[in-house]
Amino acid sequence: MNAQIVVAGALFSGAALLVAQRARPPELAGLWELPGGKVAPGESDADALARELLEELGVQVTVGARLGADVPLSPTMTLRAYRVAVTAGSPHPHDHRALRWVTAAELDALAWVPADRAWLDELTVALQTS
Repeated sequence: MNAQIVVAGALFSGAALLVAQRARPPELAGLWELPGGKVAPGESDADALARELLEELGVQVTVGARLGADVPLSPTMTLRAYRVAVTAGSPHPHDHRALRWVTAAELDALAWVPADRAWLDELTVALQTS
């Protein structure tokens, strides 16, 4: 059986990163994450991430380089992050409680969904070098 890939987008603007606050499921509600979603069968990671960010944030993006390592969510599910750049629109929380821009100094203090914590070092470096 093929593993389900879940993609997440790291959207930077200058020295800030866009994070999204989960509205559901109950055990993750209120926690912060990089927005994204599941890759559909036959869809590339990049196509899935562009589709998910259009649905969740209302923005069109180009998907760039991978960020950090794959994060196993379960025996059959893997989470992957990519850098993304907005090409049209401005982000709105269609599928989340809230959105906010955070700096490198704020990353560690956020209440992250556990899986996304794996990328804090890479996100910090990216924010400090942008």
